[in-house]
Amino acid sequence: MRRHLMLFARVPLLGAGKSRLAREIGAVAALRFERLMLARSLRRLGRDRRWRLCLALSPDREAGRRGAMPQGRGDLGARMRRAMAGCAPGPIVLVGTDIPGMTAAHVAAAFRLLGRFDFVFGPARDGGFWLVGARHRPPDFGEVRWSTRNALADVLANLPRSRSVGFAATLDDVDDGDAYRRLGPARGF
Repeated sequence: MRRHLMLFARVPLLGAGKSRLAREIGAVAALRFERLMLARSLRRLGRDRRWRLCLALSPDREAGRRGAMPQGRGDLGARMRRAMAGCAPGPIVLVGTDIPGMTAAHVAAAFRLLGRFDFVFGPARDGGFWLVGARHRPPDFGEVRWSTRNALADVLANLPRSRSVGFAATLDDVDDGDAYRRLGPARGF
């Protein structure tokens, strides 16, 4: 079965995304960051023959215009599950586009872990996760305190105990001004 890499993103539109980041650094700077990170993710991951790249975009009306899968309604977990379930059968890894340190090697390592585990998560230092992978079917994320330091712990607590979980590298994502300032200068933002 073919491997699928799902890039889960918001179409960069002024004032429409990265609201926590925009509140701290301004809407134009947040938009510039989103555009740069989406382009960088597509460039780094899009041509790799080890997987088929799929895009799940929000807002839904923009996804259709760009030939991508719409994320649909619901909380983050419902949208990620729907996107993952919309791919053809086989191992799937879903990543966001706000992870400056993410490389194709990180994604390849996550796919290797799916050879041994039912689910794989890439922890973020803020308590969330930058990657989720499933060997067969996507996880039911359940009740999760999204955008908090409890997000990954909540997801793990909701998984069936009969399922095995592996962990990829811990990377930083950029959700707020502190993360942007900490990672930005070193990454050319």
